[in-house]
Parts: sequence; C-alpha cells; structure tokens
Amino acid sequence: MTNILHVNASVNGENSNSRHIASKLIERIVAADPSAKVVERDANDKAISALTGETVGAFYTPEESRTDAQKEVIAVSDKMVAELQAADVLVIGAPMYNFSVPSTLKAWVDLIARVGVTFKYTENGAVGLLGGKKAYVVVATGGVPVNSPADFATPYLKQVLGFVGISEVEVIDASGFAVNAEEAMQRAIANVEAVALPSVA
Repeated sequence: MTNILHVNASVNGENSNSRHIASKLIERIVAADPSAKVVERDANDKAISALTGETVGAFYTPEESRTDAQKEVIAVSDKMVAELQAADVLVIGAPMYNFSVPSTLKAWVDLIARVGVTFKYTENGAVGLLGGKKAYVVVATGGVPVNSPADFATPYLKQVLGFVGISEVEVIDASGFAVNAEEAMQRAIANVEAVALPSVA
C-alpha cells in the first residue's frame, strides 16, 4: 500500500489550479495502486502559523524535558512531521506567489524541518532523515516560466526536500495560467500524464 501525502498551499480552495492538477496526479497514482491511502494537508489551516521563539525553543528542548505548554506549542508540527514520515509519496501543490512559494507553504516547511527529527547535523554537514520517499511538486504560475531565473519556488522546494532526505523529486510544470488558462491546463495535464509514477512495493 502506498501512503500519499498531498500538501495544498493555494489560497483559492477548490478553484485552485495547482490543487486540481495535483489531484489529477494523485488519481493516476491511485489508479495504479488502488490500495493507496491519501492524507490531505492544507497549508492554509489556521493551526499552521509562522515560527515563533516559543516554537523554536520547544524544538530545541529535549523531548523528555518539554513542559506541557511546549508540547502544546509544537503539537501541530508533531502531527505534520508524522504525516510526512508515514508518507511514501509526497505531492505538493505549489502556486507561485510573487516569484516564490506562498507564505503558508513556507510555514509548513518551517514546521517540518526539525533538527534531530527530519534532519541531523554531522561533522560532514546536514543529513536528511526522510530518505526513501518520492516527491512531486506541481508548480503553477501566472506568467513566470518554471525553472526560469525568476522562478525561486522550484529550486527552493527541491533544496528543502533534499535537505530532509527526499532527493527523488519530479517537478510538474503548470505555468502560464495568466497568459492562456485553457492551454496552460492542457499542458499541465499532459505533464501529469507523462510523469513517471512511483514504483509499488
């Protein structure tokens, strides 16, 4: 059984292009593996907030020494880390806002990138602890071409995923919606159909 974690970062809800395209990809994966389980994580959940000093302090306090207040502060982070740890496949719907990722997606990243949990420091540098997973990143843009010099979203997400040990990353180009939405959707769906699916264990 394949465990799929779908992280949606668009503020547009059901009208989101990135959500729609990511869902098409998940449909392909589930069709190939009907036993697959999908967990939905909306980065716009009000429980997901930007980092605070209290949150960072709780992260760096040994688990056995955390106060009840600290445990409560990082409860959402703990849940999202557990979702990511349990996933075999990660599908991120990443609309490009002002050349980069939405602040909500950055907040999700900040809450799952945890030293000693999803990565660790060694004498040779940082080592990710989430190896063996495959990630798909649907990058939806209005006009900025994916992987162009103005695209800061794609390299950022690939860097973050690699940092926590997810090195197998497929980027699905869903650019150009502000130029011609119909053509952009057709190209994006074609890219979904062309991408290699994860192997089923």
